[in-house]
Amino acid sequence: MDDRLNVQQRRLAAPDIERDMRADGSFVIRSRATLGEFSRSPADWLVQWAGRTPDATFVAERWFGGADAARGLWRRVTYGEALTAARGIGQALLDLDVPRDRPVVILSDNSVNHALLVLGAMMAGRQTAIVSSAYSRIARDMSKLHGILARLDPALIYVEDGETYARALDGAPVRCPVVATHNARPGWLRFDDLSSTHATAALDAAFAQVTPDDTAKLLLTSGSTGKPKIVVNTHRMLAANQQMIAQCWQFIDNAAPVVVDWLPWSHTFGANHNFHMALRNGGAFYVDDGRPVPELIGRSVESLRDVSPTLHFNVPKGFEALAPYLESDDDFAALFFDRLQVLFYAAASLPPAVWQRFERLAARHCREGSALPFFTSAWGATETAPLITSVHFPIPGAGNIGVPAPGNELKFVPNGDKLEMRVRGPSVFRRYAGDEQATAAAFDDEGFYRTGDAGRLSDPGNPNAGVIFDGRVSEDFKLTSGTWVSVGALRLRAVTALAPFASDVVITGHDRDEIGLLIFPSPALRKTAGDTTAQHTGKSLASHEAVRALVQQALAGLAEDAGTSQRAARAAILSSPPSLEQGEITDKGYVNQRAVLNLRAEDVTRLYSDCTSVIHLPVPLSV
Repeated sequence: MDDRLNVQQRRLAAPDIERDMRADGSFVIRSRATLGEFSRSPADWLVQWAGRTPDATFVAERWFGGADAARGLWRRVTYGEALTAARGIGQALLDLDVPRDRPVVILSDNSVNHALLVLGAMMAGRQTAIVSSAYSRIARDMSKLHGILARLDPALIYVEDGETYARALDGAPVRCPVVATHNARPGWLRFDDLSSTHATAALDAAFAQVTPDDTAKLLLTSGSTGKPKIVVNTHRMLAANQQMIAQCWQFIDNAAPVVVDWLPWSHTFGANHNFHMALRNGGAFYVDDGRPVPELIGRSVESLRDVSPTLHFNVPKGFEALAPYLESDDDFAALFFDRLQVLFYAAASLPPAVWQRFERLAARHCREGSALPFFTSAWGATETAPLITSVHFPIPGAGNIGVPAPGNELKFVPNGDKLEMRVRGPSVFRRYAGDEQATAAAFDDEGFYRTGDAGRLSDPGNPNAGVIFDGRVSEDFKLTSGTWVSVGALRLRAVTALAPFASDVVITGHDRDEIGLLIFPSPALRKTAGDTTAQHTGKSLASHEAVRALVQQALAGLAEDAGTSQRAARAAILSSPPSLEQGEITDKGYVNQRAVLNLRAEDVTRLYSDCTSVIHLPVPLSV
């Protein structure tokens, strides 16, 4: 197995990291490799590949062309077709007098037309703003969306389907045209009319004037640490970040990767990392209309049955949701691993049990003699477009977020008993739109962006060994004893100890005597209690003897060889899954600890009461 892994890992750049120590206890690490030249704009990649491989598939989506259309049909757009459509869209934006300083706002999920609109706007020197459908399609209350639209002040709004997004636009504070692909309302524009516009010399002139420092797109932060901020992404940020990745993954240049991906383009992981990687390297991007949730994971499986990927990107919940399908269907697993080079996770730490499941699957189903895919990760933010560090060396398991990519400098600053990580480099943003105060607070006096995340060197004597993610500084808290609790580390240990019975957990205990767990029950836990229809409340589940026993066993496992800062004394089971609409879970798939604690304050109170639904550690705690 090691020999087959080594074949792939020899195609990765060897880390070459230097460290500068500071007198104040901080230090900076950076790659000795110089960042190579990079393109002016992501739109240049479209022009490049339309010239080299005009007939190759660029972007595709499942096609619903009529009542009899099978789900197995795909709408595929080649590089040549995409360039023609993007140029037409760019020309149409010029004809509509869309100003450079007001964005084209996209409210819809990932789609072929969504991609073409973003690229067309780039070619015209115009900017797009992509707003999560959690605000525009899923939410019951549209006040958050309308507040975002008021801040963005769109020059044009795009929706894939007029009926689906009509409620979002009713009463919206906008003064602009609306474009739809399907079911356009009277007075709206049709997307096909934009994409079929004949491009003129005016479009060529506008594209020639685009500079690396022009705004390419606006992305909203997830809001996991407060009100969403509007991050200005320049062409330079997006192009530089892909060059960083290419220097870490030396095989990716001209690799024509094949990607089947659901991650939303309203977030930097799905858009700037995954979609742009396919585009920069002449690959094919297949839009997966599924999600890693029980009611939608089947769609992802259908897409992956149709198309064998060479790179697979996902969040930990996505890997966990996909694993049972691969384990139970050898034919599907053989297709999935047929030409797979990379398994990439981000947005949260991957539980060791899930990592091991995929290692076993790869060893079993990869073709004999072929290299095994390497499991890898990275760390970044919306403000960094997104990659800061990259894992491009062998690691035994999750937790290591890699080393700074060429061009990035990573500073570690003492903050309590942790080290806060800050970054400086060409893919780091320079401002939040319309928020000078937040912009000023985001940077220190050396121009390093304050990420709010904590980290430490995996090997203090060897910076080439990578960085261990140590949670968010703002999530950690103190018990009444004064003991600091590292939330990120404990959450991963708790999810692992409770596997497969917890879909996730939230850590409690701020200003209390003991740490507690709020448990989101998995289908396996409900099945243990005989709850096949997911109707039982958390209290009802906790009254079941077998459930109480397995949770107590997990609590006891956490307590072994752990101090008071890393063991939980009590647990309560929650009745409902985390809510995307209310911000308890982002559409990248990770739980927002702060939001859950605020919205489920009654459950926190119950957890620290004498309620019989609380499950206690079966052994006494000692310091």
